[in-house]
Amino acid sequence: METKFAKRLKEVRLENNLTQKELSRMLDTYQSTVAKWELGELEPSINMIYNICKALKVSADYLIGLID
Repeated sequence: METKFAKRLKEVRLENNLTQKELSRMLDTYQSTVAKWELGELEPSINMIYNICKALKVSADYLIGLID
């Protein structure tokens, strides 16, 4: 089930011209984990959301859907 987070993560990753593999390397995780986040099958920890926001230069509020 695709969530707002899943949709926005993929959107921002693509805007940054990154593959799932490239993002996974930046975050020191597996490509399959990034894929599961983007499919809404798995949710990252708060610490990982922080790392995602830093890597993609996006606010957590935007990423999790609190603001547009």
